[in-house]
Amino acid sequence: MYIDGDGVDKNYDKAFKLCKKLAGKGCPSGINLLGYCYDIGIGTDIDKEKSFELYRNAADLGNLNGLNNLGICYEGGVGTNVNKQKAFESYQKATELGSTNGMTHLGWCYEEGFGTDVNVKKAFELYSKAANLKNKYAQYNLALMYEKGKGIEKNMEQAIYWYKKSAEQEYYNAKKKLQKLIKNDKQNAYEYFKKAAELKHDAAQYNLANMYIDGDGVDKNYDKAFKLCKKLAGKGCTSGINLLGYCYDIGIGTDIDKEKALELYHKTANLGNCLAQYNLAHMYKDGEGVEIDFDKTFELFKKSAEKGYSDAISMLGYCYNNGIGTIADTQKAFELYQEAAILDNNCAQFNLALMYEIGEGIEKNMKQAIYWYKKSANKGNEDAQLRLEELLKDF
Repeated sequence: MYIDGDGVDKNYDKAFKLCKKLAGKGCPSGINLLGYCYDIGIGTDIDKEKSFELYRNAADLGNLNGLNNLGICYEGGVGTNVNKQKAFESYQKATELGSTNGMTHLGWCYEEGFGTDVNVKKAFELYSKAANLKNKYAQYNLALMYEKGKGIEKNMEQAIYWYKKSAEQEYYNAKKKLQKLIKNDKQNAYEYFKKAAELKHDAAQYNLANMYIDGDGVDKNYDKAFKLCKKLAGKGCTSGINLLGYCYDIGIGTDIDKEKALELYHKTANLGNCLAQYNLAHMYKDGEGVEIDFDKTFELFKKSAEKGYSDAISMLGYCYNNGIGTIADTQKAFELYQEAAILDNNCAQFNLALMYEIGEGIEKNMKQAIYWYKKSANKGNEDAQLRLEELLKDF
């Protein structure tokens, strides 16, 4: 509660002291949580070696979160050297104890051949098991496999089913993916959203507003988009309030008004909307409509990232990499870029590749650099395309 501010003001010093007491009593959960405090600097200085040691202690006591955190340390070289085999083993132990996060991590290991041979069928089985146990990340990964026909016959109906399941748990990447799939059949999607919007369905009005903004399946119409956003905001729809803020931010159907955008972003960010938190963070970072405040920038990117929004996870990595609102920590930056890269964020994939190329936050690895540059380049990242072209000249 002191860490998250649930029902009480945040107090990292009190949280840290309580974790130390619990750890001193040999409580596995307390030991793991103390490791987390050292990991990201809650009530104490960041100490990756100490956090690794505590995660290992908690894991040895059979703590599920400790096992998963230990696996992440071995996977990314956090407080220790990269050890693919030990990462795999940690996730395997967590899976055997019933951890759905462990199953999801282990599935990824099998999918990518990390610490084991590539086995997409095994990955599919693990994602399926965790997805049926309501793990939103596994549901998303399972949907991807159905969409791509990886480890299973391609099945778009099942892909959409699992994207919906993940989206219902507020996983932003699943929401975004679902919206893209629906928009692929643009004309039918437009007719569907238009009819539903006329029935005053919030989600349909929101999607229709986005279609008018982007020109997907219909001619761009900023005036109609703005009117729909105003209707949604008037009903208290958080996504609508954020989108109305975006209209004022860049001038969609109205004059640019940074102060109004700031006010609307603030309103919906306080209601927990991850997009508004992300947009507001950028305003504090760039000093648009408000004075530059890097502490607030960091805090808002962190809040948005905690909800699984890959753009925010990537930007939080950028903050750690450049010391924006926090102490520079290249290892933490690497971890966050890696997390967002696995979620198919092309900017994070580029930054992760760059870290592998120059050996920043991780041991230099040109094979991994090229792998992630390719991933980013395939998603249209021009910087990645240029860098990949240069590197491949030497291979």
